[in-house]
This record gives sequence, C-alpha cells and structure tokens, in this order.
Amino acid sequence: MRKAFAGLAAVLLAVIVVQFFLAASGAFDSAPLDEAFRPHRGLGFVTILLAVILTVVAAVAKLPGRIVGLSGLIAGLGVLQPVIAVIARAFGDSGDTTAAGQLVFGLHAVNGLAMAIVAHTVFRQARELAATPPTTRAGSPTAGSAAGPARSAS
Repeated sequence: MRKAFAGLAAVLLAVIVVQFFLAASGAFDSAPLDEAFRPHRGLGFVTILLAVILTVVAAVAKLPGRIVGLSGLIAGLGVLQPVIAVIARAFGDSGDTTAAGQLVFGLHAVNGLAMAIVAHTVFRQARELAATPPTTRAGSPTAGSAAGPARSAS
C-alpha cells in the first residue's frame, strides 16, 4: 500500500506541474479567457479529486499523521483555488480587470506554488516510506519481511 501511495503522490505532483503549463498556455493564448483556461480549469477539478483520494489512501494505509495531514492540506489548497478565482473576478464586475482583482488573482498562482511544494514534500516522504519495510507496534519489522532476525546456520 505504501508503494501505491508513493505512485499516487507522484501522479498528483505531475498533474500539478501540468497545471502550471496549462495556466501559462491559457495566459498567452489569443482565444477568449474562458476558452483559453478551460483545460486548466478542468484539470484543476481532477487535481482536487486526486488529492482527496491521496488523503483517503494515506489514512487507510495508516501512514504517519503528518503525511495524512499534508495530503489533506493539498486537497484544502485545491478547494481554495476556484474560491480565489471567484473572488478575483468579483472585483471586476463590469468585465474589466482591476488592479485589486489582479492582485487577488495573483494569490491563485502563489497557492498553486504552495500546492506544488506540499505535494513534493508528500512525494519525497512517501518514497522514503516505500523504501523501508513497515514495522509493527513494537518497532520490529513485520512478519515475512526480509529484515527479520538472523538465523544461525547449524
């Protein structure tokens, strides 16, 4: 389950990187804004779903609380992304962008960067966990692991 979690964390990190690419593509597209950012917006909802699944998998796999919490943080930051966009658009009701709206919308990019940093942290820790054998409550490796007690050759 730890390797599956690490794989899912890698997929989420890759999706977040693709999100930055799609945002940049939309920003420099000559199409209307709503059309230019459609792929970015669609993948954004997938990103939130992946982050929620990552959190559930972390909890079910009984991973350390810090990893479960950081996975949930990615989901929470993902939910905040469209909220920031709506607030930024509210500053420009007439369809024009205002300085205040642009400043608020800048938080969308900063929040996305925070998501990437947290996702990288989760991925790094998940990879480390996947490389070590799971332990029992007493701290010894679980039954059937290669790191069991040494046996004498008598």
